[in-house]
Amino acid sequence: MPAIITDQYRILNAETFVDSFVGIGTTGNNNYYTFLGHPNPTYIGVSNYGTTDWGTPVPNPIDNFSQESFYYDSMLFLKKVTSNDVRRVVPRIDWQSGTVYEMFRSNYSATNLTPQSKSTTLYGASYYVVTSEFKVYLCINNGTDPTNPRGQGSQFEPIHTNTAPDIAGNGSDGYLWKYLYTIAPSDIVKFVTSTYIPLPKEWGDITTQNIKNAAVDGKIETIIIKDGGSGHNFTDADGNIQQGGSIGNVPIVGDGTGGLATIEFNDGVVTGISVADGGSGYTQAAVKFTNETFGDQTLSPGTGGEFEVIIPPKGGHGFDVYRELGAFRVMLYSKYDNNVDHAPDYVIGNDFSRVGLVKNPLQLNGTDLLNSTTASNLSALKLKPESTSGLTTSQFKFASNVRITQTLSSVGLGSTAVGHVASWDPDTGILKYYQPVGYSTSSTYSFKKLDFSGENENGPVITGSTNTANNNDKMVIDTGFNGSSIDIGGRSISLSSTFVSGKAPADVKKYSGDIIYIDNRAPIERTTSQKEEVKIVIEF
Repeated sequence: MPAIITDQYRILNAETFVDSFVGIGTTGNNNYYTFLGHPNPTYIGVSNYGTTDWGTPVPNPIDNFSQESFYYDSMLFLKKVTSNDVRRVVPRIDWQSGTVYEMFRSNYSATNLTPQSKSTTLYGASYYVVTSEFKVYLCINNGTDPTNPRGQGSQFEPIHTNTAPDIAGNGSDGYLWKYLYTIAPSDIVKFVTSTYIPLPKEWGDITTQNIKNAAVDGKIETIIIKDGGSGHNFTDADGNIQQGGSIGNVPIVGDGTGGLATIEFNDGVVTGISVADGGSGYTQAAVKFTNETFGDQTLSPGTGGEFEVIIPPKGGHGFDVYRELGAFRVMLYSKYDNNVDHAPDYVIGNDFSRVGLVKNPLQLNGTDLLNSTTASNLSALKLKPESTSGLTTSQFKFASNVRITQTLSSVGLGSTAVGHVASWDPDTGILKYYQPVGYSTSSTYSFKKLDFSGENENGPVITGSTNTANNNDKMVIDTGFNGSSIDIGGRSISLSSTFVSGKAPADVKKYSGDIIYIDNRAPIERTTSQKEEVKIVIEF
């Protein structure tokens, strides 16, 4: 049997997703985090990690349980997404002089395509605009008439903020615009792109309640002439037969009440029609264009004369902006800006090639939801020169993504911990590292993925460093270091985690939560002055 999932289902899913950020209804309390990850994506020294040609092109993400583990293993750091970082969005349609916009009509379909975009649905039409002042308007009428059945070019940018639809400029282009809302400055910064504009966080709040409260369910706002006909006339109040002028109080009939129209004639042809009273309750409507007396005027139709009464959405225009504009897309915003509070969790001097979104990751204890503003998914070591070295910590260097190893005598003969440098700070001696899961299948490292260990204060040594003396001196884990900050030159520097015996685990329990979005991209290097703005659009 033929069946469809309606656009309204998609809109409801977007609403449920937005509500899940604040635990409304049955969604519960949820924590979402964006993350940056996958440094050095051209590295192929371990299975299932990178490709030599990553970036030319960027490989498509893979969605399966196995790949999900790899996403976790190359995750660097995370940023929490709050309810203020989430908005429903719609495609951006800028007002431009001379453009023919489409008008709101409730009956677009596969057999009644939108006249400009040839879409089968209203939500594929260009029936609303955002202006240079970031005001958003709904096109109630685009100047459609028998001469211009697809509408006319808009000549005047709307600027009004009236609750009722109004013309722009002198109205000679035939357009009628319904003001909906103005995009807030903070939302412009976060959510306006060249492709999308945001809808208000909560429709009907103090900034938009006048628009929502003015909506009337089933109120008619416009009628278009499909055929002006000929030979029409009416008898005026003085008994004179007229083929020009206007006749008022013409009923709008249907399942609503109270609708009245005014029809204009010129030489027996219908040249204009306007809504005198939109009434209410209409889901079906027609103009009563019959031989009948309306008030003190009597209409005598000739031949032809056809109208289309435009039915508003449920609740009336402006009642539900999400339904009216088709809000089945959601944008999430994160900003990684290296400020003093967040910098300890971030990595500088390395690249990333993946952006993702994870729902409800757990803290390292495995029971509590992660709830901090930022978090690190990297383990860290506090290193110092080995006891026989005459060098200082600042004389050592670990290049980004270089492989580091440590032979662990306490674990077993030939057992080696292996990882890659995410970042190295020669001032603090803090090394953050990641361990691709592929090492657990490598015979070189005994088919194990082992953690680094400070077996004693003199080793085992960590390989992978160079130093200014160009000798073979190495570094070891500083097992005497404990704490979450370090003093350098009389200045206390906050670290991303609490170190115990020179080691700090990641903030996040690996493989916890659900990764619900992955975006692979060409490598981007992070610097101290760099800021990344992540804008993820999810379409339902």
